Amino acid sequence: MPCKHLPNMKKTFHLCLSGNDEVIFRDLEDYHMGFNYFAIALYKTDSIGLAESFMSTHTHQTIQTAAPDEFMYNFRRPYSLYFNNKYQRTGRLGEKDHFTMEVNGYHHQVAAISYTLRNALHHGVVSIPYSYPHCSVNAIFRREMGKFTDEKTLPRSQTYKHLSRRAEFPDSYKMSEIGVFLRESVLDIPQVENLFVTPRAFNYYMSRKSSEEWDKEQAKDGNGQAPVNLTSIENGILLHNTNQMHAFEAGKADYRKITDIELCTMLDNLARTRYGRHSVYQLTRQEKAQIAEELYKTLHLSEALIRRCLVFPK
Repeated sequence: MPCKHLPNMKKTFHLCLSGNDEVIFRDLEDYHMGFNYFAIALYKTDSIGLAESFMSTHTHQTIQTAAPDEFMYNFRRPYSLYFNNKYQRTGRLGEKDHFTMEVNGYHHQVAAISYTLRNALHHGVVSIPYSYPHCSVNAIFRREMGKFTDEKTLPRSQTYKHLSRRAEFPDSYKMSEIGVFLRESVLDIPQVENLFVTPRAFNYYMSRKSSEEWDKEQAKDGNGQAPVNLTSIENGILLHNTNQMHAFEAGKADYRKITDIELCTMLDNLARTRYGRHSVYQLTRQEKAQIAEELYKTLHLSEALIRRCLVFPK
């Protein structure tokens, strides 16, 4: 049973779990399971989900809870067990300590949710936030934004082929046929929509460039809290600096390049078919070096991308 906290004890937090240089969501199933365990952690800790974004090496989550550490434990532990079992990996998954930032005030909340939903844009993965599937941006003002298609859902009796039979979740959670909970059935979408007021205002924040104006708006909250911006919300993420992220926000990224999920899926399949291994985690250093050399020559990929997806030892 979920623990029960008094509603007035809940505060808004921005949480971030980083794998540092390690990819912690390697294929589509991982992204789906990541969100499913996020949803179950919300239920177990009587927390409220506002927005989230799952990237290959980290995840951003804006939630309301009385117990942020308890929530993160209930999210990362089952996901780590799933990941280690799937890839026959051992050890802690992700950084030792997750990042926690309390968010107070209307303007601070709008900024935290906006940066969460725009995360893929800031990492140069997509050209607009709406084209990234592994976050909740398309669940907000869904009808008003022209997203009329309703996904088919599974009866509860069939959801357990995608989850442990011991998984506890409410009947209000609906799972799509591809095995991931529908975000609109998990998150408090009405609360988020009330913050942005109108679809037009929401669209403005999704396309608005980062600037000092965001910081000045948050000062109106009068709570003395530092502003939520790229510097504060990306605390602990090693792969990009803020200058690069501002450039990506301005559209200066190559969106045709191969993504982490594409390369990781390809490499794990290669480990199985060529080397008879379960995943890249079982490859020897020599085998990884051979694959890396091939990738340099054939796909001209960056060293950082290859090392990240091959889990190449430093």
